[in-house]
Amino acid sequence: MRILLWHVHGSWTDAFVRGRHEYLLPVLPEGGAWGLGRAGRDWPASVREVDLATLDAEAVDAVVLQRPEEIDEVARLLGRRPGMDLPAVYLEHNTPKVDFPFARHPLADQDRIPLVHVTHFNKLAWDNGSARSLVIEHGIPDPGQLYTGELPELGVVVNEPIRRGRVTGTDLLPAFASVAPLQVFGMKTDGLGAAAGIDGSRLTVRGDLKTPQLHRELARCRVYVHPMRWTSLGLSLLEAMHLGMPVVVLAATEAPRAVPPEAGAVSADVDELLRCARQLVANPDEARRRGVAAREAALERYGLGKFQDRWDELLADLGGRARHSDNDRLDGKILVPARERKTP
Repeated sequence: MRILLWHVHGSWTDAFVRGRHEYLLPVLPEGGAWGLGRAGRDWPASVREVDLATLDAEAVDAVVLQRPEEIDEVARLLGRRPGMDLPAVYLEHNTPKVDFPFARHPLADQDRIPLVHVTHFNKLAWDNGSARSLVIEHGIPDPGQLYTGELPELGVVVNEPIRRGRVTGTDLLPAFASVAPLQVFGMKTDGLGAAAGIDGSRLTVRGDLKTPQLHRELARCRVYVHPMRWTSLGLSLLEAMHLGMPVVVLAATEAPRAVPPEAGAVSADVDELLRCARQLVANPDEARRRGVAAREAALERYGLGKFQDRWDELLADLGGRARHSDNDRLDGKILVPARERKTP
């Protein structure tokens, strides 16, 4: 199949485009959220950059939508309405940002476009109405067991920790820094020490590294810390587990399902997490043992093959459902105008 999708979530896309199809990624000269294309990533040749303004509409077999306004954008540029004359699926990456537990999904109560959540918690958290909704859990390209744990430090991967604050557990980082020095990786992490009140001797900001380098450097840290309060299941956590790292994880959203206790610690009691982090930093052999358990669990539940098989099943089923639905709720539905709505 030739599948159209925007490059919205880099890590998720990295797994999806390693499947058995041809993937069409819109690109614009200025790049940005609506034209990022491959963005220089080392993806298979089956991933093609396309100009939607000139793309032959019949060259698309299905579209994976990730923002509500993409429905109108596809219809405007291709002259084909997702879910009506173009098979479509909507992928929801995020937990609700407001009105939980009453948040109603933008695609609730329609039957033309299946609604796919990346975690069971997300499916539970959103009010999906009568929309066909299902879960396809994450899949991770296996980076290999790179863990060395040679540095008695705690690794954290988080994007925009200053802006996102309590959502990403930034306020918890000083407590972890009192246990062992932190290495923090991710986008827009400059100034984190001053913002969080962490002394420079207890924090090293590593910035946004390319994925292979990130994996190598993160795997040198003794323990991975995941302090996220209200995000979808972080792919950085699953990557750390694949690397063979022991993990200390705040028990929020999907984390308790994803992380077995033998992989480190999963708790809403921050003091318990701090105690575990301290013990693992002091005991490299125990840290390595826990990391092996983490990797085994990640490979079993979040392996790339299982992820691709589930998506292949859904994609094969899309065409008939899109053609035969008699629900017209999407017809004339006014969504947020394209390019005006911010994605959390």
